[in-house]
Amino acid sequence: MATAFFFSFLGSLIICMALIPPLMASAGRLQVLDVPGGRKAHSGSVAKVGGIALATGTFIGVLMWAPKDDVILASLLGGLIILLFGIWDDRVGLTYSVKFAGQALAAFIVLAVGGVHVSSLPMIPDSWMTPWVSLPFTFLTLIAVTNAVNLADGLDGLAGGLSLISFAATAILAFQMEDSLLMLMVVSVLGGLLGFLRFNTYPARVFMGDAGSQFLGFYLGVTALVLTDPSHGPYSPMTALFIWGLPVLDMFGVMIQRWHEGRSPFIGDRNHLHHRLLSMGWSHREAVMLIYAVQTGLVTLAYTTRWQPDWVLMLIYLVVAACVLIIYIRPVDRLMLHARSADTMREDGRAVAWRSNYPGLAQLPIRLLAVVVPGFLIVSVGLPQHIPFDAGLVAAGLLAALVCGMRLWPRSAPFLVRAGLYVGSTFVLYFSELSAPAMASPWLQPVNLLLIGVALLVITVMKVTAADKFEMTPLDSLMVLLATLLPFLPDMEVGEINLSLLTAKLIVLFFSFELLLHGYSRRITEAGFLAMWLLSGLVIRAWV
Repeated sequence: MATAFFFSFLGSLIICMALIPPLMASAGRLQVLDVPGGRKAHSGSVAKVGGIALATGTFIGVLMWAPKDDVILASLLGGLIILLFGIWDDRVGLTYSVKFAGQALAAFIVLAVGGVHVSSLPMIPDSWMTPWVSLPFTFLTLIAVTNAVNLADGLDGLAGGLSLISFAATAILAFQMEDSLLMLMVVSVLGGLLGFLRFNTYPARVFMGDAGSQFLGFYLGVTALVLTDPSHGPYSPMTALFIWGLPVLDMFGVMIQRWHEGRSPFIGDRNHLHHRLLSMGWSHREAVMLIYAVQTGLVTLAYTTRWQPDWVLMLIYLVVAACVLIIYIRPVDRLMLHARSADTMREDGRAVAWRSNYPGLAQLPIRLLAVVVPGFLIVSVGLPQHIPFDAGLVAAGLLAALVCGMRLWPRSAPFLVRAGLYVGSTFVLYFSELSAPAMASPWLQPVNLLLIGVALLVITVMKVTAADKFEMTPLDSLMVLLATLLPFLPDMEVGEINLSLLTAKLIVLFFSFELLLHGYSRRITEAGFLAMWLLSGLVIRAWV
C-alpha cells in the first residue's frame, strides 16, 4: 500500500505540472483568461487552467491505484461535474442559479451513489438524525464548503495553500485510523496541489479558476465528511470544522457583516479577510502567510484535540470562531506588523553591508551547497537495494523528455531539469528507505547527518548569501513549516518507512535545488547533466 500512496501522489504531481504549460499556451483559444478589474487583485491577464490540470492529475492518481468503491466513484463523478461546470463558468461567467445547479447535482451524486451523509451530530440525539434531517444537512454542508473555498480564491496561492494544509491534516488523521482508501483519495489531490502551487505562488503565472477552487472545496467537503463519520471512524464530526478552517469562517463572517449592514448576504464585495489585510497595508505575501498561519493553527487543533469529547471540541471551536468573526462586526483599523519597521530596515541594511565587505565569505555557504548536493546525488543512485521496473519506466520517460527538451526546446530546460531532480531524488530516497531495514542500513545514519548539514546550509544561504536575491514565497514558508513539524508527528510509518522523516528530507533537498538553480541560473546545462545521471542511474538499476 505504501507504493500505491507514493505513485498516486507522484503521478498526480507529474501530470499536473506537465499539463499546465500546454494549457497555459492554449488559454486564449479556450477562452479561459482572467482579465483584471472589479474585486480582482492582479493587474494582467492570467490563464485560468490550473484547476483543469489539478483535477486531471487527481482523477488519474485515484483511478490508477484506488480499488473500486462507491465513495470513490461518487466523489470522482461529483468532482467531474463540478469541474465541467467550473470550466463553463470560467469561459462565460455563469449565473448563481446555474452554478448552484451544478453543485447540487454533484452533491446529490455523493449522497445517492456514495452513501455519504452526516449520521450523527454533537449534542443531538441520534434518533433525531433521520434521513429527512441528515441528507439535507449533508447536501447543504457540501455546497457550503464548496463555495467557501471558492470565495477564498482571492490572492495568488491562497485557496491552493489553504486546501493543501487541510488535505494534509486529513491525510494524517486518515493514516492514524488506517483508512487506506481515504488516504489514496487525499494523497492524489495533495500531489496535484503541489504541482499547481509551483505555478500559482505570488506572482502567479496561472490561476485555478472557478473550476479548480470549486473542485477543491467539493473534494475537501467529501473527504472531511468521510473522515469524521462516526460510523466510519473514531473522530467527532466537530473535527471537520477545524479541518475546513478559515474559508468557512470567512464566508460566514462576510455574510454576517452584510446582513448586519442590511445588505444581501449573497452579493459579493471586498470584505473577505484577504481584502481586509491588503487594505490595512499588508503586502500580498504577508497577508497570505498570516492566513496560512491561522489555518495551520486550526488544523493543528483538529489533530491535538481529536480524542476530546464533543462538548470540549464545540467549546474550543466557538471560542476560535468568536475571535475570528468579531473582526467582521467590529473591524480592526490596523494590525501590527502591517509595515516594515525602521529596525527591520536597519537590520537589512547591515546584512547588505556585511555581504559587500566580505563577498568571499558570504558566497562560501552556497559554494559548499553546490559541492555537497551534487556529490550526494551522484553517489545516492547506488543506495537503494532494489528499483522497481515501474519506477525505471517513469525515470526513462523523464530522461527522454529531458534530453529532447534541452536539445530541441531550450526554453523548457529549467522546468525539465527541476522535474528530473525532484522525481529522481524522490525515487532514490524512497527506495533507499524501503530497502534500509533489509540491508541493516549502515549508510542510513551518515545520510541523515548529511541531510541535516544540507538543511543548515540551506538556512545559511537563505539568510546570508541570497537574502537580497532569493525571495521566499508563502509556499516556501509552508514547506519550511512542514519540514520542521513532520518529524515530530508520532506513528507516521508505513511498513518500515517513516513518512514524516522522508517528507522532511525531500523538502530539504528540494529547497537546495531551488537555491542552486537560482544562484547558478546560467549553469542550467550542468544541472541538466546531473538530472540525467540521476535518471539514467535509476533506469539502469531498474532494468539491468
